Amino acid sequence: MATDYDSPRKTDEDINEDSLQELQARRVDKGTGTIDIDPDEVAEGMELPGADLSGEELAVRVLPRQADEFTCSRCFLVHHRSQLAQQRAGQLVCKECA
Repeated sequence: MATDYDSPRKTDEDINEDSLQELQARRVDKGTGTIDIDPDEVAEGMELPGADLSGEELAVRVLPRQADEFTCSRCFLVHHRSQLAQQRAGQLVCKECA
């Protein structure tokens, strides 16, 4: 049997869908579905920059700097000794800052 590939095809989903007029009629029947949203309630769960976090406790365990680590004198991050780029007058600088 020959198939006309130019003709529109209907799947089972297309056949089961309602017509546009039926969908519009249902929408009108339901009325307006607007929800009153209070902007103050939405903003209650948000954290603002600069908020006072003095009462919060740190949830991770912080380890002191290990013997094979150093603190970069430019970015002040702790790096492994393999990241050491240069040392001038006792100032250690990491590869990222060098």
